[in-house]
Amino acid sequence: MEVSEARVRVIDLETGGNGPHDVCEIGWQDVVIDGSGKWEVSGERGALFVNPGRPISPDTMAIHHILDTDVANAPYWKEIASTVLRPLGHIDALAAHRAAFEQRYCTPRFTGGTPWICTWKCALRVWPMLPRFSNQMLRYQRMPTGLVHEVGLPAHRAMPDAYVTAHHLRDMLNETSLDDCLAWSTEPGLLPRVPAGSDRGKSWDRISTEMLNAFITDRDLDVRFSAQTELARRREGKPSQDSEPAQGTLGFK
Repeated sequence: MEVSEARVRVIDLETGGNGPHDVCEIGWQDVVIDGSGKWEVSGERGALFVNPGRPISPDTMAIHHILDTDVANAPYWKEIASTVLRPLGHIDALAAHRAAFEQRYCTPRFTGGTPWICTWKCALRVWPMLPRFSNQMLRYQRMPTGLVHEVGLPAHRAMPDAYVTAHHLRDMLNETSLDDCLAWSTEPGLLPRVPAGSDRGKSWDRISTEMLNAFITDRDLDVRFSAQTELARRREGKPSQDSEPAQGTLGFK
C-alpha cells in the first residue's frame, strides 16, 4: 500500500449501556505521514456528543460521567456518524483499541467499508514483551513521546482515549507497516502468554504439545488462535519469539 500521504483516523466511543444503538459520544484523532515519511499524531482531533435516544445507565455514567442533560440536544447516531467516520479527504483506515467494540456501531453503512486497525491486536504483535495491553496501561508502561498528559484526560472519554490510542498507533506504524497492522487486525489476538489457568503467564513456547492441543478447544477465540499458531510454528520448525514479561499478566481495554 502506498503510504506517502496516508491517514488513519482513530475512533473512540462512549455508550449509554442500554441498547445496540446507544452511542453517547464519539471522539477521533488522526495519525498521518509527515514530511520525513514518519507517522505522527496530527492536530486533527475532536469529539461530539450523540443522543442515544434513551437514558444513560448509572453503570456507564459512573465510567464516563456523561449525563442525560449533556446529550439531550445532540444529534442522533445515524445523523452524525458518517461525518466523522467518512471525513472530507481520503482516509486509509479507521482504528480503535479493541476495535470490535467500535465496529459494532461503526458499521459499513457509516464507514463506507473503510478497513479497521485494532491497536490491541497490533500491540500484542509489536510489543509482546509488555506485561499488559490495555490502552491506559500501554500509556504508562510506554510513556509515548509527545503525549501531552492533560490532553489525554479524563480517561474513559472519547477524545482523550482516542488521543492516547493514536500515540500507540503512531509508534506501531513507525515500527511495522500499515499493511501488517491491517492484516493482524483481521485475525484473532495473538496472545504472547497464556492468560489463565495453571500455566498463566507462560509464553506459548513453554507449553507442552499436549496442553496446546487442549487449548485449541478453548472457548476463547484468542486463546485457540494463539495455541494453534504455536503448534504451527513447531510443525514448521520456526524459532520462537522471546516474550517473557516482567510479570505474567495480560491487560485488556
